[in-house]
Amino acid sequence: MKGIRQLAEHLDISIGTVSRALNGKPDVNEETRKRVLEAAMSLGYVANQSGRALRKGSTGVIGFMIQTGQAITGHGDTFFMSVFDGVQSVLARHKLDLVALLCSSEEDPLDYLKRVVARGFADGIILSATQRHDPRLEMLAKRKVPFITLGRSLTDVGQPWIDLDFEGMAETSIERLVARGHRRIAVTRPHDDINLGYVFVDRCREVLARHGLELAEEHIFRSLPNEAGGYRIARDLLACEQRPTAILLINEALATGLYRGLNEAGLQPGRDIAVIGRRSPHSHFLSPRLSVYDLSLRDLGIALGETLLATMPAYAGSYAERPARMLWPMTFAPGESDGEAPADRG
Repeated sequence: MKGIRQLAEHLDISIGTVSRALNGKPDVNEETRKRVLEAAMSLGYVANQSGRALRKGSTGVIGFMIQTGQAITGHGDTFFMSVFDGVQSVLARHKLDLVALLCSSEEDPLDYLKRVVARGFADGIILSATQRHDPRLEMLAKRKVPFITLGRSLTDVGQPWIDLDFEGMAETSIERLVARGHRRIAVTRPHDDINLGYVFVDRCREVLARHGLELAEEHIFRSLPNEAGGYRIARDLLACEQRPTAILLINEALATGLYRGLNEAGLQPGRDIAVIGRRSPHSHFLSPRLSVYDLSLRDLGIALGETLLATMPAYAGSYAERPARMLWPMTFAPGESDGEAPADRG
């Protein structure tokens, strides 16, 4: 494979002429352009993309930062792969590419992102796992890097965001369970400081308070977002002094482990304890059928990609109507797992 210098030497013309011919500049005559293109093909010319990126002031890459390790287990890979597919479908319209930026669970996310930005690796960034207070947002805003967050944060620098409507999930679920006679309702939240946990629990408290009910601290279960986390929640739930009659699962991977833990204790979801969760690739195998919230992950990815490009001058004209911030709806699909409260335990 040859670079532009070797190509110019082979043709005995200047590097500048070769470069202009390869880039379709109008000041190169057609005969010269034809010679350059034919030689490039026969000699296996490969463009120096890093040099080209420096000259253009762009890389043609959008980075999607996720954190690996315990936080991305269970069905996290399925979630993100579906979102990635939607994002890339947007980027492909503009000959851009999506790259996953994988931050180890052992590294500080801010330090990792600073390194990525310092290298000028990407033209724009999509951030996930948005924390309650997230210094990454301030850093990107200070460096003037276009970005969007999947999730909100109390750290607000005016950036665009799309967040799953966990408040709507809390509202609909609590109202449904209270109407079915449940008074002791448990909820789950992420084990870390991710902001969605605060948003979700706060709205659950508000809705319960409207009915004169409280969310007991012992009925808020923190867990890793995987099947093992769901199994641990079942054990902790059974150990409660006043056992809840219903539980609301915020993560899609928890239900499988929870079902197993309850079954081992001789309890049946829907009969002995109501369960509402989120759809996962495995949830339709559960019996009784799980009552779930569902969403189109690919469409979510499309919205993320379009909203980010709307902030970038080179592409903004194509997405002028795209809202900068929105709650992404989730649809409730009733199953068999959220039955009436047991009469003897209310």
